[in-house]
Amino acid sequence: MDQQVFIFDTTLRDGEQVPGCKLNTKEKLTLALHLEALGVDIIEAGFPISSPGDFESVTEISKAVKNATICGLSRAVQKDIEVAAEALKFAKRPRIHTGIGTSDYHIKAKFNATRDEILARAVQAVKWAKNFVDDVEFYAEDAGRTDNEYLARVVEAVIKAGATVVNIPDTTGYCLPQQYGEKIAYLMNNVPNVDKAILSCHCHNDLGLATANSIAGVVAGARQIECTINGLGERAGNTSLEEVVMVLKQHKHLGLYTHVNTKMLNPLSREVADTMRVPVQLNKAIVGANAFSHSSGIHQDGFLKDSLTYEIINPEEVGAEGSKIVLTARSGRSALAHRFQKIGYAFTRNDIDVLYESFLQVADRKKEVEEEDLHQLAKAYQAEPAIA
Repeated sequence: MDQQVFIFDTTLRDGEQVPGCKLNTKEKLTLALHLEALGVDIIEAGFPISSPGDFESVTEISKAVKNATICGLSRAVQKDIEVAAEALKFAKRPRIHTGIGTSDYHIKAKFNATRDEILARAVQAVKWAKNFVDDVEFYAEDAGRTDNEYLARVVEAVIKAGATVVNIPDTTGYCLPQQYGEKIAYLMNNVPNVDKAILSCHCHNDLGLATANSIAGVVAGARQIECTINGLGERAGNTSLEEVVMVLKQHKHLGLYTHVNTKMLNPLSREVADTMRVPVQLNKAIVGANAFSHSSGIHQDGFLKDSLTYEIINPEEVGAEGSKIVLTARSGRSALAHRFQKIGYAFTRNDIDVLYESFLQVADRKKEVEEEDLHQLAKAYQAEPAIA
């Protein structure tokens, strides 16, 4: 039987940590309501103790959102957890997300502590959070570089203390998909009480592997993915929501699904890009302007014969405007004929053969041949005297 993968959206928290992307409460509230409509399961609304603005945003989102779980981030510090609980007091489904670094890099350099001390702090943080909410998520920061045996001890201890979700972050984007999948599999097989909680993938994109790692994680048994719209986030960004959702939708054989309404992906991507003032790269999967554009003649010819030759996703399925045949010097006759037909010309194959030579001259001068150029080519051709 197919199993659900819960989508934990952190656009408003981790995504907002991109320099220049600070959102005010009104902007956060608008995006939170749209994320709820998109069908995400959990919205990480902010880090309440970090600023009065973040506290207010988490509070207002908690009041407004009816269906999604609202999550507030904290460190493994009692005051952080108390402030997060206060900000979440109006939430219908509140979750406190607390945790601490577990890799030796963090334990020694950041905390100047021992593994046993960190384990005790982790358990204490979960117990504090559990005093306020039933739903507690624990993050083992830098789990990607944490020794698996020690990580399993931490996971077992925090679940015993009451954690309902345990986040296994690849904080630095270091892992290869095989390594990250094996780490999740190790935990699934070596933590005796792992069935009492959900394991979560929180992967960063420093090596461009965030989506691949998240998918490897859920294939190995994790059942939550932490992600952002457009892959926004610290440094090279977080796992891209639209990518993991569409990977699971395309690969039905994995037996995994989400509740995301994929037709909202492109409109919400544009709204997030506009609100956070970060343009989406043109070749970004699923939501980039070129995601459904074809400019090579070989691709265009195949696509026009059957779209499945070069498109595995129907643009309408993700709320995109549709496939685009872009005319460049690489385009062939079939694409030219198609575009002429779309703007109202009924040219024969012989006509297209003649027009193609003129088209290439224009295409060599310009990066892209526009509709107006086609009208001019057609008029010039039609004005030529017929050869007797």
